[in-house]
Amino acid sequence: MKVHIVGAGLAGSEVAYQLAIRGVDVILHEMRPIKMTPVHRTGLFAELVCSNSFKSDELLNASGLLKCEMELFGSLIVRIARECRVPAGKALAVDREKFSTRVTEEVLKAGVELITEEVTKIEEDEDLWVIATGPATSENLSRWLMEKLENALYFFDAVAPIVAADSIDFSKVFFGDRYGVGTKDYINCPMDEKQYEEFYEALVDAEVIPMEDFDSSLLFERCKPVEEIARSGKLALLYGPLKPVGLIDPRTGKQPYAVVQLRKENIEGTMYNIVGFQTRLKWPEQKRVIRLIPGLENVEILRYGVMHRNFYINSRKVLDRYFRLKGSERIFFAGQITGVEGYLESAASGIYVAFNVYRQLKGKNLLCLPTSTLMGALFDYVCNGLTEQLQPMYANYGLLRDGKNRLKLAERSLRDLEKFLVESGWREG
Repeated sequence: MKVHIVGAGLAGSEVAYQLAIRGVDVILHEMRPIKMTPVHRTGLFAELVCSNSFKSDELLNASGLLKCEMELFGSLIVRIARECRVPAGKALAVDREKFSTRVTEEVLKAGVELITEEVTKIEEDEDLWVIATGPATSENLSRWLMEKLENALYFFDAVAPIVAADSIDFSKVFFGDRYGVGTKDYINCPMDEKQYEEFYEALVDAEVIPMEDFDSSLLFERCKPVEEIARSGKLALLYGPLKPVGLIDPRTGKQPYAVVQLRKENIEGTMYNIVGFQTRLKWPEQKRVIRLIPGLENVEILRYGVMHRNFYINSRKVLDRYFRLKGSERIFFAGQITGVEGYLESAASGIYVAFNVYRQLKGKNLLCLPTSTLMGALFDYVCNGLTEQLQPMYANYGLLRDGKNRLKLAERSLRDLEKFLVESGWREG
């Protein structure tokens, strides 16, 4: 049995390499350079289309821990990135062309067969297929997927920032639900009139990320960027995401002039979503504006709000825990199309898929990674989060449970993953 991989990005390259070095017959289908995407420039594998940075190398940063976990798996992407690194302080940044060239060389040297063509649908055969086409999935394949998944593939428009709970100043906020109905699940950041004025002026003056060919007709009202709501009128936010109606600050016994609400993003309450703050502000501007909110002056932003053209599937509805299509044992998904966000996260999902594809080929039970590991927690979030609709997620320490000591969390994560990999037979003890 052969394994077909559609897409030679970070995830597809990792899947192909990991399987090929273990003796699996792998066919990699990549449409570039015959048919290019709006964002790619070459036909090389794992081309980095945004930044050349793989973020921090420090263990106390989630990106640093994620790299360490991937290296335990024998990650091709991290190994080549270290080989092609350029000076960037504490971050791992690379020479893009050298990086993509080296990944291409290593994948092909491993024995992967390359077919340069556009795949428009998955054939009905006996082989296994991995769809790793990312946010730049071609129109033809997107159309087939939408039909196959009953429109579970949808346009990614805007999401709100997520912040770390342990960086909130709880002396300035209060828990409570509107009109006192509920179990006080929301964190409320109250503003007086002067604070609101300062926040409003900063918001409407902040720079946004320009979007080419943006179709506003595809933007649902509930996803309207907060800065656009603000620009429609000075009081608009007070009747929208900052409305204070039904909220009483227990410290004053009064209703605040305005309220910013935060809602739990995970069961453990280590991450909070800023309600109604979908935005396309530039990231430094987001940090500046958000830190004007009482209680969030020193907040750590785990995921910035974004708005851009991006296709991904609602994994919580259509995939099982192994990133395999529900009702099918022969179609897997990997990379950003699954709802993970970021270079490393995309490649890490490719490793996870390769791990289980290989087990399936060997007739073994498929396995989930321990949720005490960052990879395991991220993939569990993607497939089993609180809400039915998935919003793409970066790796962050808020995904991990039990405590705030990042060093201990990292040590536990690496210890548990190493044990798992030895017991599963992926690597020797």
